[in-house]
Amino acid sequence: MNALAVKFALEKINVPAKVLSAVGMLPVAELYNRERAIELLKAGNVVLFAAGTGHPFFSTDTAAALRAAELGLDCVIKGTKVDGIYDKDPNKHKDAVLFPELTYSEAISRNLEVMDTAAFALCRENKIPVWVMSINKPDWVKNIIEGVKIGTIVKED
Repeated sequence: MNALAVKFALEKINVPAKVLSAVGMLPVAELYNRERAIELLKAGNVVLFAAGTGHPFFSTDTAAALRAAELGLDCVIKGTKVDGIYDKDPNKHKDAVLFPELTYSEAISRNLEVMDTAAFALCRENKIPVWVMSINKPDWVKNIIEGVKIGTIVKED
């Protein structure tokens, strides 16, 4: 559902988007296949990945990191309910501090639960930045496309 919502938001601002799923969901999403994903990217589409890896014990975060590594993508975008990574849950703690930038090692060692350790480690190994931002902010998709600095970026140590 999330991938489809983002697809429709992108199409609303005239950005072509396709959803590929780890499990069969025709007619709303094609089955993921690396070659098809590359073909869609080369054709100028934003490709959204749904349903994780299709295997138990792997989070959707790890699936996103895996797909980014498989395809040589520039970054992983993690949409959340809060506007980035904080030192503690901002919904429970009014004094929570937003990190505009972190290294992978900082994110892992601080045990920041925005993404699992395996996903951060896979992104670190492949030098793929992770961009974390709120999906509840107006124009968040447009801001990402236009390169507006929002949320938190996790990148090389």
